[in-house]
Amino acid sequence: MGQDIVVLGVFVADTSYRADRAPRMGETIMGNSFALGPGGKGSNQAVAAARVGGKVHFITRLGRDPFADMALATWADAGVIPEITQHDNSYTGAAYIFVEEASGDNAIIVCPGVAGTISTADVDARGDLIAGAAVFMTQLEQPMAAAHHALKRARAGGAVTILNPAPAAELPDGMLGLCDYVTPNESEAEGLTGVAVTSVAEATQAAQALLDAGVGVAIITLGENGALYHDGTTTMHVPAFDAGPVVETTGAGDAFNGGFAAALARGMAPLDAVRFGCATAAISVTRPGTAPSMPDLAEVQALLDASAR
Repeated sequence: MGQDIVVLGVFVADTSYRADRAPRMGETIMGNSFALGPGGKGSNQAVAAARVGGKVHFITRLGRDPFADMALATWADAGVIPEITQHDNSYTGAAYIFVEEASGDNAIIVCPGVAGTISTADVDARGDLIAGAAVFMTQLEQPMAAAHHALKRARAGGAVTILNPAPAAELPDGMLGLCDYVTPNESEAEGLTGVAVTSVAEATQAAQALLDAGVGVAIITLGENGALYHDGTTTMHVPAFDAGPVVETTGAGDAFNGGFAAALARGMAPLDAVRFGCATAAISVTRPGTAPSMPDLAEVQALLDASAR
């Protein structure tokens, strides 16, 4: 498979509402804007990796509806290779995204639709593809059993394995031991380790707890503070890049993971891949939306070059 990246995950249509604040229960408020676009962590990560030059296969389930049409068009535009099944008995997923106008911060509800029924059989149907990948990546929006099984297939085949443990969830015994890299944000790291992450020092403690649980390398994303890399020998805080004013942070974690996976697949050293992921994320937050905010390789390389001067 050479440098192929295989991503297992969910596509959802993002319905994004911008307002000065979130409504209280029972309250109706006026919003400032609305946007409909492609999303879902797995799909966003696949798009991000493809935009920066990765050869990316995306495994999921879709319905047969306008949101499925949106998914297929999004992947075609980005160069993602769909490895999917389509189903008449359920719907393609959707997400409610509230964006606070002043800060760009967000709150999200995800309904994965038919992708919420992805099974180990779906994984086995693409087992050779997963096992032959250079890099395999998954998250936790699809059922846990499918993610766990896919990590087993990837590890057995010799693929580099990445778990982005989002949204936060309790993991089965042994699942972290299948992961060459785990990439939680601060809250997800706390959920996995019990260590509250409010500083780089605490991120290092949480990262070590993940290594103690069997992870090869822990990378804790720290939002505007960049990322913490820890492999048991090397601990490095990679600062965030300044690519311009923040517009929306919704897709930042997915941009990081997609950029990181693509960099690893191209043979970059892990710390350089983290920097590449941070640069990808930095550009994404200067634009609205999730998948549409993902930069291309030239943009990421220009930011890296500028920061090195």
